[in-house]
Amino acid sequence: MKLLFDFLPVILFFGMYKYAENHKDWAAATATDWLGFMVLGGQVGVKEAPVLLATVVVILATAAQIAWLLLRRRKVDAMLWVSLGLVVVLGGATIWFHSETFIKWKPSVLYWVMGVTFWASHTLFNKNLLQMLMGHQIDLPAPVWQRLNFAWVAFFGLMGLLNIYVAYSFSTDTWVNFKLFGGLGLMLLFMVGQGFYLSRHLKQEER
Repeated sequence: MKLLFDFLPVILFFGMYKYAENHKDWAAATATDWLGFMVLGGQVGVKEAPVLLATVVVILATAAQIAWLLLRRRKVDAMLWVSLGLVVVLGGATIWFHSETFIKWKPSVLYWVMGVTFWASHTLFNKNLLQMLMGHQIDLPAPVWQRLNFAWVAFFGLMGLLNIYVAYSFSTDTWVNFKLFGGLGLMLLFMVGQGFYLSRHLKQEER
């Protein structure tokens, strides 16, 4: 459920983009009415309208996630605050300049921030974030926690590069599909692979 909650803004971004892409005249008129005061020139064309509307949706969805957690007196992860900051800044630039380039960079920047956080916590502060999060559930030797930590660092780094590659090598429609299905699918595959690794090690520990 947490993974679905984390990916909810991406899912809503995808849904709005696809709907607006199939109703371009409506999207252009709606974006001009809603966002005219926020865009350079005050007019939104049919080409950029879908991604602009989807950007507004992802900003609102991310803010709503934080508001929901705060109302329920639950902890808001630092990465969710970072995600909100990035989507407001880069999404705002996308809306103002009528350019999808800024919002396309947002996933990569977020992946790299998470990767640097995992790396810096271990290298500079001698703290393993995975162990801090999962150590009370799984008992593993320090070298194993270290390998898992750097596996996540490598994963986040590669995901950031892959997002940029897709964004600049393919159409926006392809990038939107990758943002949801590619990002979620690769995350699940990585977690399954990590699960197999942990399972193998835990069996060895039991023996």
